[in-house]
Amino acid sequence: MTDQTPEPSDGIPSPDGASHIIDTEYEIGQDNVEGSVGPFGFDIHNPVFAISGMAIVAFVFYTLALPEQAGSVFSWLFSSVTKGFDWFFLGAANIFVIFCLFLIVTPFGNVRLGGTEAEPDYSYIGWFAMLFAAGMGIGLMFYGVSEPLSHFGTSMGGISEEGGVRTDWAPLGGAAGNEAEAMRLGMAATIFHWGLHPWAIYAVVALALALFSYNKGLPLTIRSAFYPIFGDAVWGWVGHVIDILAVFATLFGLATSLGFGATQANAGLNELFGIAVNSTTEVILISAITAIALVSVMRGLDGGVKILSEINMGLAFVLLIFVLLVGPTVFLLSLFWDSLLAYLQYLPALSNPVGREDVNFSQGWTSFYWAWWISWSPFVGMFIARVSRGRTVREFITCVLLIPSMVCVLWMSVFGGTAMFQVINDGYTAAQEADLPVKLFKMLDVMPLAGITSLVGIVLVIVFFVTSSDSGSLVIDTITAGGKVDAPVPQRAFWCIFEGAVAIVLLLSAGGLQSLQSMVISTGLPFTVVLLVMCYAILRGLMSERKNT
Repeated sequence: MTDQTPEPSDGIPSPDGASHIIDTEYEIGQDNVEGSVGPFGFDIHNPVFAISGMAIVAFVFYTLALPEQAGSVFSWLFSSVTKGFDWFFLGAANIFVIFCLFLIVTPFGNVRLGGTEAEPDYSYIGWFAMLFAAGMGIGLMFYGVSEPLSHFGTSMGGISEEGGVRTDWAPLGGAAGNEAEAMRLGMAATIFHWGLHPWAIYAVVALALALFSYNKGLPLTIRSAFYPIFGDAVWGWVGHVIDILAVFATLFGLATSLGFGATQANAGLNELFGIAVNSTTEVILISAITAIALVSVMRGLDGGVKILSEINMGLAFVLLIFVLLVGPTVFLLSLFWDSLLAYLQYLPALSNPVGREDVNFSQGWTSFYWAWWISWSPFVGMFIARVSRGRTVREFITCVLLIPSMVCVLWMSVFGGTAMFQVINDGYTAAQEADLPVKLFKMLDVMPLAGITSLVGIVLVIVFFVTSSDSGSLVIDTITAGGKVDAPVPQRAFWCIFEGAVAIVLLLSAGGLQSLQSMVISTGLPFTVVLLVMCYAILRGLMSERKNT
């Protein structure tokens, strides 16, 4: 290892100022296969691209050829992993939160990503906009109303048992018949799923990628983070396996989100225009939105994702303010602070990985969520890393961990709080009784300008869909191009189409959304191990950088 500045290569900027470069003979793209098919060029990593592509194609054909059998396998996978490894998912997520808080308060936080003199590439506004649009946009739209309402309803219902095992879905011990406490517990459970834990998962991956790429001069791939542990072996099969796992996790995590987005957009179009809710409409939606994502892909990061992200964040902010001002404003503002306190109160019990009696909640909700976030972590993490050069570790972790968590709390408080207020004070239960994809639109139905706000909601879902697909394609392409960030655009287009195809196939399979959730769970499990080892690698990397701060 030497303290020097290498020549820039393959789109990755050299460190500015002092940085502890890892001296390796490996060159970015040395194992790549370059060529062209007609007018379309390619520059792919062998064997990561080949194995990932062939395995996913084989999976798609299997699901199409044997849908009933595939549905049974998916159902078994979901049940086995959520029930058998819930303790592992919960324990690992706790470790990620503690690790991130540790980095904030220790001198490691002084390390600057990109070298001691590096400056940020993007403003805070542009940075946050891209982070949210890529990270949780679709999820916030889908679950913003439905999850607080769901936890509130199950908490009110209290505990039910059969054969000594709880059959209810209430978090912890519920709050039977107590509206105020059921609301506090419901909001605490919701914030738990959207607050510190998921953003800590993203922060770990993003920090590892940014540190080893911008400070150490290694390729922008998941394997680079493991160099302090495996040395040059990461350029062989050890690294191939890590990157292939990252591709699988990312692809199925994205496909799941796209499936949720399609079902919600379909539900909204049905509410507004009477368009039929069926698989045909969802396939058309996924296909049309994938086509829009392709246009964004062709325009690149700054001309596509960045612009769409900022537009979408503006629309989301307008919708949030509208619901806050038109809805029960004082109640919602009070709920925001009360929910934060409830979250802190219930956090130890909600994050406890062992001895849980609320098995449906901890396994069916929390375990699935952590696997989902973990499957998204290569995608969101790499995307955050791409746009976070120039930040200190402390600034980076604080912004990625705390600020988005607060925004998620505000979003859930406003949308979920409005829906709960409608139930408790107005006796309006249409949103509570509706299917998950429709709950948002049913809540908006009884508010002023319902047609306009519902249309804005559909547009938000669609554009979040587009930005997720585009930025996901960017990330998968970077991994399968051996860390090159300027690989030919047709490769990103290929992965963009592939994501849409996988989402369509799994939606049409016997299990539907359950199939998507099952694949997320199964790919999230091995990748959790990868993330835990990554924490140790980050510490090793930061220790060497501390000499320069």
